[in-house]
Amino acid sequence: MGFSVAGMIQLGISLAAVCLLAIAEPGHAATRHYTFDINLQNVTRLCHTKSMVTVNGQFPGPKIMAREGDRLLIKVVNHVQNNMSIHWHGIRQLRSGWADGPAYITQCPIQTGQSYVYNYTIVGQRGTLWWHAHISWLRSTVYGPIIILPKLGVPYPFQKPYKEVPILFGEWFNTDTEAIINQATITGGGPNVSDAYTINGLPGPLYNCSAKDTFKLKVKPGKTYMLRLINAALNDELFFSIANHSLTIVDADAVYVKPFTTDVILITPGQTYNVLLKTKPVHPNAAFFMAARPYVTGQGTFDNSTVAGILEYDHPSHVKTHPIFKPTLPALNDTAYATKFTNKLRSLGSKQFPANVPLKVDRQFFFTVGLGTNPCPKNQTCQGPTNSTKFAASINNISFVMPTTALLQSHYTGQSNGVYSPYFPMSPLIPFNYTGTPPNNTMVSNGTKLTVLPFNTSVELIMQDTSILGAESHPLHLHGFNFFVVGQGFGNFDKTKDPAKFNLVDPVERNTVGVPSGGWVAIRFLADNPGVWFMHCHLEVHTSWGLKMAWVVLDGKLPNQKVLPPPADLPKC
Repeated sequence: MGFSVAGMIQLGISLAAVCLLAIAEPGHAATRHYTFDINLQNVTRLCHTKSMVTVNGQFPGPKIMAREGDRLLIKVVNHVQNNMSIHWHGIRQLRSGWADGPAYITQCPIQTGQSYVYNYTIVGQRGTLWWHAHISWLRSTVYGPIIILPKLGVPYPFQKPYKEVPILFGEWFNTDTEAIINQATITGGGPNVSDAYTINGLPGPLYNCSAKDTFKLKVKPGKTYMLRLINAALNDELFFSIANHSLTIVDADAVYVKPFTTDVILITPGQTYNVLLKTKPVHPNAAFFMAARPYVTGQGTFDNSTVAGILEYDHPSHVKTHPIFKPTLPALNDTAYATKFTNKLRSLGSKQFPANVPLKVDRQFFFTVGLGTNPCPKNQTCQGPTNSTKFAASINNISFVMPTTALLQSHYTGQSNGVYSPYFPMSPLIPFNYTGTPPNNTMVSNGTKLTVLPFNTSVELIMQDTSILGAESHPLHLHGFNFFVVGQGFGNFDKTKDPAKFNLVDPVERNTVGVPSGGWVAIRFLADNPGVWFMHCHLEVHTSWGLKMAWVVLDGKLPNQKVLPPPADLPKC
């Protein structure tokens, strides 16, 4: 069998979930079936009860368990009034773009009373990924972990942990997040911030009325635990630390990395890490906060509070109270720490897990990413940077307008005319001093423009932050691909000097990367996955403002280089 029941329970999976998993013969991939019922559930946090959209009534939602090579069939049934669409964040979706999930990009959303089966195979990936709603702001409550174990008989390239524990960072809003973003869209201002951060859905004891809503991790002395960290927060990068304990990072975005030990981790929305926690050899007479708070580089409003869980040692004595130690987290704007941390990440680059960095580049792109403005509608006062403007965000000065037909469908059927333009600019139309004094004109243009790539094109993309309306870091997520982060720096990218410093030997490989505040990041990837692939900022507020675009990767010549036909139950717009 693919998993022993005892092993699953150790991983924190309920017996109810076990029945969802198919039987796998040794050495063979399994097909695993799940049902996700989208329904409303009353949930109480911070002494506020609200009815919110959940999967199977759970917050966070259920775990998906699989092995590398398994096929997943996940039936999503929508019982709520909201349209729904679910993205399997970080899954490569080789030729199976119909299962990728972003609404109006690869599918129309699942409407009330309708269902859709997401059908995909996990190819060449193992580690921690996650799933979340990919329409409007519903991912604030609709998210959960994807745990991919190596193939049977294939060990981890590090010490086998005693136990594995998913840790999901999220945000709690006392009010309905759909109302928040709808209000912000109308006024053109910044949306209200969350009321708390959460660990596995719980705000913890540093928040009002939340002592009982605290995630507790009970551990034994002298053991190694693997924490599967996921940042599902809507709008914040987070620093995370456990008091008096260090963490060894072994995996980022479901790719093994050269292990390194750190006291504090920086994790941006969309990113995942597997970290090893070695517990103390003897029982300490203390408990320890596991705490996270934001890393903030921009000008906007944000929640500067701290979420805490508690690391407790199984204690044989009857001592009930212990001192609780708190970790020291970096300052909210500690870019120096963030940079130092990010620079330590390297691909494992072993014979078994090589870093296949594209050394030859076919197409080079230079994208500016940042904030800007749109004019306020006539006879209306707005709450943007001025009362006559609304906040907007753009890539190469184009604020992406979501279509009303799914892009993949219009591309596949050859009916893209009037849906999108295939002429997204390769570089800014008007170059300027990107991180210097901002220009007087902050207006962006709006459109649905895509970049078309022939199959197997190797791409180098420089993403440059801009200081228009203030420099800010942007966690950019690319669907359908992993990419290699070959370089990053501050100020304006220098195309004559900076490429000489690129790491083409063991750069970290991931699916979500932070574009540094007031700086740039360089990535490379091979466009070997035909389809239409969304790329966007994983700060939901910036995505809502238009910081997004999409790539069309054309079919190759061979049968196994073409997008598979759409499934019969693909939702209709």
